[in-house]
Amino acid sequence: MEMASKELWTWLDGPDHGEEVNQIVRAAETLGFFQVVNHGVPTELLDSLKQTAHNFFGLPPERKAVYRREVSPSPLVKYGTSFVPEKEKALEWKDYISMAYTNDDEALQQWPVECRDVALQYLKTSHEMVRKLLEALLGNLGAELDDSKIDAFIGKKMVNMNFYPTCPNPELTIGVGRHSDMGTLTILLQDGIGGLFVKVPQDVNMEKKGEWVEIPPIPGALVINIGDMLQIWSNGRYKSAEHRVRTTSTKSRVSIPIFTSPQPTQKIAPLPQVVEKDGVARYKEFLFSDYTNNFFGNAHDGKKSLEFAKTNSA
Repeated sequence: MEMASKELWTWLDGPDHGEEVNQIVRAAETLGFFQVVNHGVPTELLDSLKQTAHNFFGLPPERKAVYRREVSPSPLVKYGTSFVPEKEKALEWKDYISMAYTNDDEALQQWPVECRDVALQYLKTSHEMVRKLLEALLGNLGAELDDSKIDAFIGKKMVNMNFYPTCPNPELTIGVGRHSDMGTLTILLQDGIGGLFVKVPQDVNMEKKGEWVEIPPIPGALVINIGDMLQIWSNGRYKSAEHRVRTTSTKSRVSIPIFTSPQPTQKIAPLPQVVEKDGVARYKEFLFSDYTNNFFGNAHDGKKSLEFAKTNSA
């Protein structure tokens, strides 16, 4: 779903507020994916991010290898291949650099010098959009978002740069296996090549139920997808998006996601006002760190990670 071409916080605060919130909620309740344009992140920055990603992954292997998990000089930075290689039957055809955010100073000191400035600017310029989206989604559930509560939902942030090299036999590989994101909201910049697919859930009133549909690249747009935590807080009303990435034999591809999630020590459970309305809690209470450990302890397998949190009523 492509949103109207206005600045996000203008139309979420303006006269069409109700209609725009309805569009966001409808997307969250069905596909779990939508795209926003004129979102407040400058187009020049988006172009710079894509070029920076290509430049970083074009560095000599020994320059990137210093950030491999086993030897990285910073706990905030990790360079790797695939998802959980030791658990996978088929490795994913991608490289990535992952940069966890704590504060500006540590990011500038510890993130790779080749990409730290644009990555940090991306994180900071998208924050207001993320906040407004979260306000709309939580407000629809009867919950208010204020400064004292926001860290409970998006207290942890991470910027990744993904690189999908050209593949001689794309039909024999996957870029990223089918999965949903474990956090709250993911903000994704994709390039113009395409290859991102989302699965239409069986239990929504949409065409192509159970089929994979491509999220077409739109110049200047950011892709937003709902993560597992929003599905749990909403007691299943919102759908975390099951998605995957296909490889291509024609051009290498980059994407740059921002992952937002709760802090590891945060207790997670369906919002009480939603449970009261539904009459049943479909998910149990748990620590986000326990969910994370389960998520990273297995290879990608659709939305199977949500089984960890389900109750018998789900």
